[in-house]
Amino acid sequence: ASRAGSQTQGTPGIPRQSRRRKSLAIAYESGQGDGAEPRRARWEPRDWREQLERIREMRRSRDAPVDEMGVQKCYDSSAPPQVRRYQVLLALMLSSQTKDQVTSAAMLRLRRRSLTVDSVLQMDDETLGQIIYPVGFWRNKVKYIKQTTAILKQKYGGDIPSTVEELVQLPGVGPKMAHLAMHIAWDSVAGIAVDTHVHRISNRLQWVKKETKYPEETRVALEEWLPRDLWKEINWLLVGFGQQTCLPVNPRCSQCLNQDICPAAKRL
Repeated sequence: ASRAGSQTQGTPGIPRQSRRRKSLAIAYESGQGDGAEPRRARWEPRDWREQLERIREMRRSRDAPVDEMGVQKCYDSSAPPQVRRYQVLLALMLSSQTKDQVTSAAMLRLRRRSLTVDSVLQMDDETLGQIIYPVGFWRNKVKYIKQTTAILKQKYGGDIPSTVEELVQLPGVGPKMAHLAMHIAWDSVAGIAVDTHVHRISNRLQWVKKETKYPEETRVALEEWLPRDLWKEINWLLVGFGQQTCLPVNPRCSQCLNQDICPAAKRL
């Protein structure tokens, strides 16, 4: 490049050629030569494919709480698409810091009242609170559900937004909920849904380049290397695995097929 530059300055007949050469180089750099893609492709966790395959094996029976009572099981599958999507979002809002069993029961009680945008808007706060109790932080959730439902009615014609950016603007909706809403309600993969289970297990398996403190950090770290065709599956796999085997306290390492290749197994 420096030689071409000196030729450009010293030889009047060359500038056009050197400019052309330079533009070709720039085109290359903006594509693959900026280093971003190769850097991501180079790092991947040790043994991750084998670990993933073994987790799939452990999850083969699909009998964790998330399988039987997770958000994907909480909506009325016979309802119109717009109503189904609203029920998915509501189930996600209720599920925060709440066991799947409790969320599922609350959704069942709500659905008995014909769970739609209009029915929730017509419900007073006390009634809504009585129905969703004992979900975690139920008083806050009453407020968020009412606020979000009003926004959906006014701004989205009673439907839910179809982008993560718009979903996280809704009261009481965080990034994990937004990504799961995209997966379940819109059948669209915009990113990895990272909850406490995915966050914990990703760190234990060292699926993050360096330890992460928050689920959002974990999401960014996972998306840098995990093949995109696995983004939707990984939440379901790891949540159930975290509920049954890789528990927050006293994980059942002796029952885990990854015991020999898990960096955390010997320390726990």
